[in-house]
Amino acid sequence: MRKFSLPAGLLVLYAAASIPAGADKGGARVPVLLELFTSEGCSDCPPADRLLGELDQNQPVPGAELIVLSEHVDYWDRLGWRDPFSSPQYTARQQEYASKFSRDGVYTPQLVVDGRFGFVGSDGREAVSAIQKAIREPKIAIAIANVTRAGNQVSAHIELPASAQNPKGGKAVLYVAIADNKAESHVTRGENGGRNLVHVGVVRSLNQATTVDLDGAFAKDVALSVAPGIGSNGLRLVAFIQDPRSGRVLGVAVQKL
Repeated sequence: MRKFSLPAGLLVLYAAASIPAGADKGGARVPVLLELFTSEGCSDCPPADRLLGELDQNQPVPGAELIVLSEHVDYWDRLGWRDPFSSPQYTARQQEYASKFSRDGVYTPQLVVDGRFGFVGSDGREAVSAIQKAIREPKIAIAIANVTRAGNQVSAHIELPASAQNPKGGKAVLYVAIADNKAESHVTRGENGGRNLVHVGVVRSLNQATTVDLDGAFAKDVALSVAPGIGSNGLRLVAFIQDPRSGRVLGVAVQKL
């Protein structure tokens, strides 16, 4: 899907110019979840992958802590190249967003910000605009502690303090993802044949851990399996809580292993 996008190198300048004068750049940053639905079989996706890398590394939007995940869909796999990071699970997740956004179908690349805004994943201006809207929303604090890896299992303690709960109460779903900090691939066939592609925050495991009651404190120990050989460039554990009806991300946190 082709659409005008802001070159990644200009994103920092655009973001800085978009913040009103007098904004507090030294205060606490609001965590924002960015989910990029991408595929190595899609020739329009590498610019979106690069943009996500820029957002992850440079954190260019004042007031925002950008927590990024790459979710590689599988519907490109039959068109000449099987993406080694793809999964039907991520395709299904993108389809759920399409339903919530009242879209007829899915496309790549797509960037979804806090489960609220979905747009072409290489569009830097739209990304900055969505992030700035997202940081105006109150977030529920999530604490991640005691993260360890023993062989092919990652464990962690996840907690939502009572003081940080949503005053409106209700229930939300806790998701826990394990992702490669960085992954590279040499594509030999398909639209990107002959190219070396680099990705960040590549999801290797995404689990719906439990339902959270937002009326009180919450704590849970989680254990996730990872395939052998994953994590040569480091891993990150991302925990987020999401409203199952609207899809809005109510809180998110990350811990690198």
